[in-house]
Amino acid sequence: MHLPFPELTPSEAAAFIKNGQTVAFSGFTPAGSPKAVSAAIAEQAKTAHEAGREFKIGVITGASTGPTLDGALAKADAISWRTPYQSNPDLRKAINEGRAHFFDMHLSLLPQYVRYGFLGQIDCAVIEACDVTASGEIILTTAVGAAPTLCAAAKKIIIELNAFHPAALRGIHDIYEPLSPPNRREIRVYKPSDRVGVPYVKVDPAKILGIVRTRLPDEVGGFAPLDDTTAKIGQNVADFLAHEIQTGRVPKEFLPIQSGVGNIANAVLGAMGDHPGIPVFQMHSEVIQDAVIGLMQRGKISFAGGSSLTITPEKLGEVYADLENFKTKLVLRPQEISNNPEVVRRLGVISVNTALEADIFGNTNSTHVMGKNLMNGIGGSADFTRNAYISIFMCPSTAKGGAISTIVPLCSHIDHSEHSVQVIVTEFGIADLRGKSPSQRAQLIIENCAHPEYKEALRTYMKLTAGGQTPQSLGCAFAFHQQFLKTGSMKGVSYGACNAKGC
Repeated sequence: MHLPFPELTPSEAAAFIKNGQTVAFSGFTPAGSPKAVSAAIAEQAKTAHEAGREFKIGVITGASTGPTLDGALAKADAISWRTPYQSNPDLRKAINEGRAHFFDMHLSLLPQYVRYGFLGQIDCAVIEACDVTASGEIILTTAVGAAPTLCAAAKKIIIELNAFHPAALRGIHDIYEPLSPPNRREIRVYKPSDRVGVPYVKVDPAKILGIVRTRLPDEVGGFAPLDDTTAKIGQNVADFLAHEIQTGRVPKEFLPIQSGVGNIANAVLGAMGDHPGIPVFQMHSEVIQDAVIGLMQRGKISFAGGSSLTITPEKLGEVYADLENFKTKLVLRPQEISNNPEVVRRLGVISVNTALEADIFGNTNSTHVMGKNLMNGIGGSADFTRNAYISIFMCPSTAKGGAISTIVPLCSHIDHSEHSVQVIVTEFGIADLRGKSPSQRAQLIIENCAHPEYKEALRTYMKLTAGGQTPQSLGCAFAFHQQFLKTGSMKGVSYGACNAKGC
């Protein structure tokens, strides 16, 4: 069918983007992210900088993106500000050096912040699609993210029509935007497979500047093989959940699972799939990873809803080879719906996320290294954690070859407070914090989760700070971190003159 939109080269499309504009991009992780136009914008920025001209844009996406978006723009020094999440090493460097401003956001809030006008005017949206109609129906690819809202808010739209993804994806998406207050109504999702919207993003065709045709795969990397640590963490989480079913604290038919992104999350899902005490289950998550597809193929996951299909090219090929079957088992939603607190709490989602560090009272840090340098961002973890049936955080007990204890007296940056975190898991064990006071939590976390090399230092800290409802020392709470900054290792930490009276 002939489309009434100009066909553009990536460079011609990039020419519509001007210095100082705010540009929104589709995608949620590298899945569904534009590639050709973003790379051309980066080249345009390089040319401008070589000529002595300023060229920087504000960048809004659903979450992180691939290297030809965040990476290319960061290398070209083309980003003035960025939200709501990133995971690219080049952009991370620019942010931590102060060359790009970044503000972290809960992913469920991004679309409504755009609608409310909190982030200003969006000049252009660049959207990856597998199909588009003359009437303005856009069929997205492997992610929804914030694309529906970004399209609605943008003055103009550029479409990357990516032939790598089949037009037969139509039907896998469920596009729904809630009304703004005071007219908002309930979201009618009562089980992970419920659909409440339409399979396309509808826009005014007059807003579409043109189409850039591509055939480019998602830039999703592979996962590291299981090691003893990740395997043990996965087994501990699976054992804990099976025990919760056995005791009756979790219904015998089980509850939907939300899982974070990465190798540990894949290990947890694999362990759950292998555990005889865990029945066939469903996912209500934000990112659908390789392990989910593998468990579907084995019959251990019956349905999965999320905002992106973030799977390796090999696994995506398997999905596309059996697409009509998978379309009955998968749904991709806007992040505002997949991560919506109302829906998470109604469904009784069990959240399983990864922390960079956890302290002995149950606070966790998901975002910053040594309290200062951004790693990725909070993402959607808090959307689920605060509203979960059970909220679980997991991490290896050490990092940097044992030089860092991930269990510390006080997190150097707190993203999830003790009021939201219910269970902490490392390779050494499980700390169930429900119904425990701060001092009881500290004892559980130290004895069950800390690495043996750091247990005595944590026990000493508790002795020095005895007293108070939360036995904390303002003078020595960051002794572990200070030791690392001085010596390159947290081992051998000393509390100096710290004592109960002086701290």
